[in-house]
Amino acid sequence: MSDFRSELRRRILVQDGAKGTMLQSRGLAPGACPEEMNIRQPEIVTGIHREYALAGADIIVTNTFGGNRVKLANYHLESKLYDINAFGVEAARRAAGPERFVAGSVGPTGRFMEPEGDASFDEMLDIFSEQLRALHAAGVDLVTFETFLDIRELRAAVIAWHDLCSLPCMALMTFDAKGRTVLGSTPQAAAVTLEGLGADVVGANCGLGVEGIREMLGKMREVTSLPLISQPNAGLPQLRDGKTFFPGTPREMIAAHEQLAALGVRVMGGCCGTTPDFIRAISEDIPRWSAPWEAPQPRTLLSSRENVVAIGPDCPCAIIGERINPTGRKRYAQELREGKTAYIRAEAAAQQEAGAVLLDLNCGTPGVDEALAMERAVYAASAVTKTPLVLDSSSPQALERGLKAVAGRALINSVSGEEKSLEVILPLAKRYGAAVIGLCLDSKGIPPEGAARAEIARRIVSRAQDYGIAPHNLLIDCLTMAVATGAHNALHTLEALRLVKNGLGLNTVLGVSNISFGLPGRPIISSVFLTMALEAGLSAAIINPKESRMMEAFRASMALLAKDPQAQNYVTAFQDIPSPAANPAPAPNAEPPSIRERLARAVIEGDKDGVPALVEEALKEGLAPLAIGNEGLLPGLEEIGRRFGKGTAFLPQMMRAAETMQTAFARLRQEMKGLPAACRGKVLMATVEGDIHDIGKNIVCALLENHGFEVIDLGKNVPASRILETALAEKVDAVGLSALMTTTLAKMNETIRLLREKGVPVVAMVGGAVVTKDYADQIGADIYGADAVETVEKLKRIMENRETAQC
Repeated sequence: MSDFRSELRRRILVQDGAKGTMLQSRGLAPGACPEEMNIRQPEIVTGIHREYALAGADIIVTNTFGGNRVKLANYHLESKLYDINAFGVEAARRAAGPERFVAGSVGPTGRFMEPEGDASFDEMLDIFSEQLRALHAAGVDLVTFETFLDIRELRAAVIAWHDLCSLPCMALMTFDAKGRTVLGSTPQAAAVTLEGLGADVVGANCGLGVEGIREMLGKMREVTSLPLISQPNAGLPQLRDGKTFFPGTPREMIAAHEQLAALGVRVMGGCCGTTPDFIRAISEDIPRWSAPWEAPQPRTLLSSRENVVAIGPDCPCAIIGERINPTGRKRYAQELREGKTAYIRAEAAAQQEAGAVLLDLNCGTPGVDEALAMERAVYAASAVTKTPLVLDSSSPQALERGLKAVAGRALINSVSGEEKSLEVILPLAKRYGAAVIGLCLDSKGIPPEGAARAEIARRIVSRAQDYGIAPHNLLIDCLTMAVATGAHNALHTLEALRLVKNGLGLNTVLGVSNISFGLPGRPIISSVFLTMALEAGLSAAIINPKESRMMEAFRASMALLAKDPQAQNYVTAFQDIPSPAANPAPAPNAEPPSIRERLARAVIEGDKDGVPALVEEALKEGLAPLAIGNEGLLPGLEEIGRRFGKGTAFLPQMMRAAETMQTAFARLRQEMKGLPAACRGKVLMATVEGDIHDIGKNIVCALLENHGFEVIDLGKNVPASRILETALAEKVDAVGLSALMTTTLAKMNETIRLLREKGVPVVAMVGGAVVTKDYADQIGADIYGADAVETVEKLKRIMENRETAQC
């Protein structure tokens, strides 16, 4: 069998198709564990694999998607984890033979990671490591991480695999039609993050048909040099004769092959609804488009959960906001000691608004647990901005804690030319997929001459390559020395910058404002030095973006250096500035925000730590508890809901807003003891029988409670009979049903039909990744919820037209 990586370059590989529907057709009972068939009926599993092999699949994927201990615990099978995964590999290998690749399938745990959930990075790493050790020991050729919704969870999985071995891995996420995962990741940001981690193939699966997947892969190709994988569903699920089916055909699937091949898709397979007939059609058609492939040139790219920032000679200089640093900032230093994040949130948002595309986070001050503070800073900055992060610390422990917390590809600030620094920092960058700033200093200090600094940069590049870090993942800091201490300091720095850029072909970065240290009128000299450095080829500048003179110099320089076509950004920034002759009237003093507005803002920003003090302030001002909730907190939740609907806020922001509401209401409930509680209605929520996923349902539950509904949550894998029994006993106003698996959609139909047959007068709500509006209409649901916000808003409107329920 040839090497997988080499084979990818030589030809397009065909992967197999869906497993769940095939297993159900061979006897898998509704609600049973698909992976258990590996040990109970391995011949059936092998038979399905063999059908795909005979259909032309080059890659046979094991039946181990839910083979981690979290998923297996839902069936009390966690003690059989090793056998389930090992037997799964054996079943696939028997069908694959020596001429095909066996890929170990690894799916998500279904848990949220901190701060949205309770799973730590280290716990998630341990969960995936356990399953991956079993797959590796059983002899897989590679692994495929499929159907992930959270980039941070997928980061943990990929890191766990690379910690274990050097075998290939493919990493896929599931996107909606708007191009987002449930937690808000874009295809571009996901691809950048995963390429940085060392994934061999990236792509998308499930949730969309072939045209939708093609669109997502097109967005990935904008930023990645990696081979892509396409794994679409056979269309969107529909209901026919009480059963779920997928309307797509093999002919429709292969119609996109030419476009997929042109994008650099090197693995083509299928997800839900695809059968051996689909794989046979793909296999027969692929030779027309399969040819040797050369990867695009890699670029320097950083990412947050949502955004990508490119750095390089063809890009505008990247502005790195410098103000989240305790040096000279007593308020921030005090907040670090108190474990608060208000300063970080405010400065992160303000610097992004001022024009920073990257944010430097420094938490080093005496009396602070810097590692814990860095984690808090990452969470706080990520909650209020979309910018990738620069982790600024001399502490390896703080850097690693921050790298575990980021939801993208970060930049480490920094490594020096000293061997002890290189030996500690470069492995961290490699493991966590970060780019690195290299400082032109070593054990002898900072050389005064530019050529000597460039030589240190050369050594850093060489040592980075020893650790598998390519030169484009480095930014060299030629170091800005104060001109007040040496008349030639600026010239030496600019000399080094040109040598590094032109001689070594590397990206560069400077802490620009250091040039003016000790001088009056610092922005004047700093801004002029910035323009000189930009002309010399500066790639990224660490500055205060709130300093108008610096940003004026930057924007003007970008226009003059042809980094701002048609001066569009310059015009946008300055078009509203009045001419000197205009002599505008002074603006009236703005009223400070009221306590109601500040409460709403705390909810919008997810400021769980700051909201208790605001509630106390509101109570001292004489606001009644209900007024605080209805006039302060609830408008904030409604605003974040509107932003969610418009696609400008995403699930992490929604969850943090809900947690902030709950924190506030915990205090208000103490004031409301003995008072009658208003209630919009009583709602029963459940994930249908056979489905063990409850992320979406839990979010809806939290939002319903925050909007004044009483919620009865029956959990997951709930039979229709129990839902009926509880609905009758509790006299609920609405029943919400969730499903994530296509194989359990029919249970929604069964449950709603039972409720209707028994005459239970409830509003029936359905939602989940595989549910469509057409399907909801077919089964007689009153509400189809495309997302949690929409579900709650629709139910509120219905209940407002009824007599208020009494709880």
